[in-house]
Amino acid sequence: MSDRIAKLDDATIRKIAAGEVVERPASVVKELVENSLDADADRIDVTVEAGGTDRVVVSDDGVGMSETDLRTAVEEHTTSKISDAEDLDSGVTTLGFRGEALHTIGAVARVTITSKPRGGDRATELRLEDGEVESVGPAGRPEGTTVEVADLFYNTPARRKYLKTETTEFSHVNTVVTRYALANPDVAVSLTHDDREVFATSGRGDLQSALLSVYGREVATSMIRVEGEAAGDGVSVSGYVSDPETTRSTREYLSTYVNGRYVSSATVRDAVLSAYGGQLSAERYPFAVLFVEVPPGEVDVNVHPRKMECRWEHEQAVRDAVEAAVESALLDAGLVRSSAPRGASAPEEASVDPEPDAGEQAELTERGVAADREQSTLDGSDRSDGSARGTADGPAQAARGTAEATADTAEETATAATEERSRASAESPVESGTGSSANDPAGRPAASQSSVEGAESGASGSVDGPGSSADASTAPTRGAGGDAARRDRPDDADGSSDDAVGSTTAEPDATGDRKFAGSTDAATLDGASPDDPEFETLPRMRVLGQLHDTYVVAETSDGLVLVDQHAADERINYERLVAEFEDDATTQMLAEPVELELTAGEAAVFDDHREALERLGFRAERADGERTVRVRTAPTVLDATLEPALLRDALGEFVSTDAADRGDTVEAVADDLLADLACYPSITGNTSLREGSVVELLSALDDCENPYACPHGRPVLIEFSEAEIEDRFERDYPGHAGRRAE
Repeated sequence: MSDRIAKLDDATIRKIAAGEVVERPASVVKELVENSLDADADRIDVTVEAGGTDRVVVSDDGVGMSETDLRTAVEEHTTSKISDAEDLDSGVTTLGFRGEALHTIGAVARVTITSKPRGGDRATELRLEDGEVESVGPAGRPEGTTVEVADLFYNTPARRKYLKTETTEFSHVNTVVTRYALANPDVAVSLTHDDREVFATSGRGDLQSALLSVYGREVATSMIRVEGEAAGDGVSVSGYVSDPETTRSTREYLSTYVNGRYVSSATVRDAVLSAYGGQLSAERYPFAVLFVEVPPGEVDVNVHPRKMECRWEHEQAVRDAVEAAVESALLDAGLVRSSAPRGASAPEEASVDPEPDAGEQAELTERGVAADREQSTLDGSDRSDGSARGTADGPAQAARGTAEATADTAEETATAATEERSRASAESPVESGTGSSANDPAGRPAASQSSVEGAESGASGSVDGPGSSADASTAPTRGAGGDAARRDRPDDADGSSDDAVGSTTAEPDATGDRKFAGSTDAATLDGASPDDPEFETLPRMRVLGQLHDTYVVAETSDGLVLVDQHAADERINYERLVAEFEDDATTQMLAEPVELELTAGEAAVFDDHREALERLGFRAERADGERTVRVRTAPTVLDATLEPALLRDALGEFVSTDAADRGDTVEAVADDLLADLACYPSITGNTSLREGSVVELLSALDDCENPYACPHGRPVLIEFSEAEIEDRFERDYPGHAGRRAE
């Protein structure tokens, strides 16, 4: 038993170490491009074949290496970038510093390095295989270095078989090269895949020019300049972010750099998203190229072998600086508003008309009724909808086309009627039929509905008087988005208000908005009057009300339930979409082809995914060498034709390198697309619901296959058991036993 522990041989150690540094072809490209940038290169050309699995070549015009340096560079843990641990503590300023890249790449591939130092008289070629130097000799090459990596993982078949498709592997390569091209606009960077140039930057130092080369004109022209500095914290922020309308469904294009190094930092990413406020649609991400500069000693990039993560000494200061800089840039560009439409499509100024106060509204309403009555007498018409006009232009509409003198007579009649009703209201403010409603001692508008006396021409009788809460509490149709404009709709055509539904004894809240009259006794939207709803999957509930107009609060036999109304409606919409999409995507031929500009990476893999896009319902074509596609058909779901621009989202899902995305199969992409689509029409938070709407929502949720989570994985409902509630109130403390009924 004493010989169970043994030292690993060097070959095995090299392959284990390679697994930390080299996961896929993109890892090789990353390490080699970083070496070229550290070598002061002005030009870097990256060429890959078969997504990089067959061949990767990175060539630069950097400082190059002599034969002696080249022999040393391929040995384990050799580098020119740091000398000891003190250099790590003071902050690493180069992209590479571990001294592992060339040695570990050579352990899992066949590597050929050709290099000539600046000012040197000859170039040297070195061949490396299985981590061992096979040959060294003279070669012809201009100043700089070329590294060719062939047959990646040829000697580790288990690792090679876990590589994805060539298209997916190339997408990872493209992402790496793109990020370094954007981070170094003063370096000319090109990427070629299977003899086709994907993109090439000019190296003139202009970041906008680099954005144009990589992302195309549509994205480049949407980018907003960001500049900011946190006084006293030593944090500066610069770069570009897109307007809120130019987005994708993945985080693929949100690139953040710390001291020139690309890092995946949740701190920076969340700060960027927070800066947009509510301007971004759900599950949409902007384009961003942001550079964060901090004192080198206040950030640690030596967290992971791939150097993609970092730790901050003052994390909150970094977050605040990024959020402030991005928000300021968007505000200066007029792209962040508190309530106007999102992004560049918003008008320069939103016209806001103040609502009349209660007295003015009463007068306007009565004037409209009187004018309608007068017009009915004059032209012999009978108003069939039975509704009273309640807008300031009511008299003008009623008297349109008549003589001016007749209109004046109608107005005088209306004014007299208003004055008479005002006197009656003052004498008996709560008497039924006075045409107004009084306030209770707490200052809240009374719940009674006012009626219009003497309403002719078929009016059904009831309209809202001043102080009535009907308009404020009218429920939006479920799934309609729930904005304020929808809640402020007028009464129904028959003259009745939604407040007539349900119990008339419930107390209104402080705003006059009566939401739930009591349990589930109120009628549902279809007019039924159920008892407490019974479900097959969800527990039996007694609806108590809404919390913050966002969560439905209900009592169950075992405790209390909170239901997130948006997540619930999203789940309902998602399963409806899946059912429609299940058999085959129904397509709609567009009247005219729609042209869409793709990014360089999307265009490079479009042909590989054309068949998959057709299965989703998108038929499109692209001329060779162009980045523009012409979309001829789009899928239809729920009787609506989807936006052709969603093709870019679907393509983006196929090629995304973001670990949070769901995969590269048609089924996975379709599922992700439908999940995003389900979000748009769903009830939002801060939307007041009538009780019937809640019952309908819960019933539809109960019919879902999975009513417990939205399609993005968030919980739909949370239950608090009676035991948990009692524990929180410490109802089992000593001396309380036997007195719980008190």
